[in-house]
Amino acid sequence: MLKVNDISFSYSRRRPPVLKDFSLSIAEGGVYGLLGSNGAGKSTLLYLITGLLTPDSGNVTFQGIDTRKRLPHSMADIFIVPEEIDLPSMSLQKFAELNGAFYPNFSMEQLLDNLFLFELTPQMNIGRLSMGQKKKVALCFAMACNTRLLILDEPTNGLDIPGKAAFRRFIAASEAEGRIIIISTHQVRDVAQILDHVIIIDRHRVLFNHSTSDIQAHLKFIDTANPALIDRAIYAIGAPGGASIIIPNTDGEDTEINLELLFTFAHEDPDTLTRIFAGSD
Repeated sequence: MLKVNDISFSYSRRRPPVLKDFSLSIAEGGVYGLLGSNGAGKSTLLYLITGLLTPDSGNVTFQGIDTRKRLPHSMADIFIVPEEIDLPSMSLQKFAELNGAFYPNFSMEQLLDNLFLFELTPQMNIGRLSMGQKKKVALCFAMACNTRLLILDEPTNGLDIPGKAAFRRFIAASEAEGRIIIISTHQVRDVAQILDHVIIIDRHRVLFNHSTSDIQAHLKFIDTANPALIDRAIYAIGAPGGASIIIPNTDGEDTEINLELLFTFAHEDPDTLTRIFAGSD
């Protein structure tokens, strides 16, 4: 459904490229976590995917259409919620009436249900809200548009603890067959439990791209002080009283994925991870 084909992009000729000969393919629906270090080009990649930036070379296609053309019928099936949100001074009801018309699958009923989850009302003036409240409004509207591709850039930034919990329930309840939701974030603990796939990138390539079920089938994540277990680790980071480790899953027992540990493993030793997952996904 979504293909990023050998794109390179730089913000000026005097600066090194943010992305260089970068490719990514997403063939099925689900919730994808996009992880990368600061400066890895995550936000730039998202804007290239939506056609808001033009690659210096390569292209991005969604459902076979080059997104840079920003054709109306293509854009009606793509929505991005950026990290920084600016909303006009008007009621949410008015905003929805004006902007929902651009999305054929927009549902006012669904928007009202989404607002209830975040304890918001359609009468509020969205231009006067705090950053966290604006983020909630944008998320509610985005989900109600029912696009096949939904992109969320740092969606939990600015949310309080109840808001983050509501966000997780919100995403879990909003999955639809065939819909791709890409969540780019540094706040991995906010989203770990709702991801179906994990994508880890740097400027030049995808270091890791596998489903969470495949990760659990291959790897176990353990915090331990047991020397025998630590000796079995294929990757380990010291922790108070022991270590956080990754070992092969040889008994078929699932453990909770430690995204921070997986992230550092992918950056420090991507070739080992590639060998472990050879033939998967």
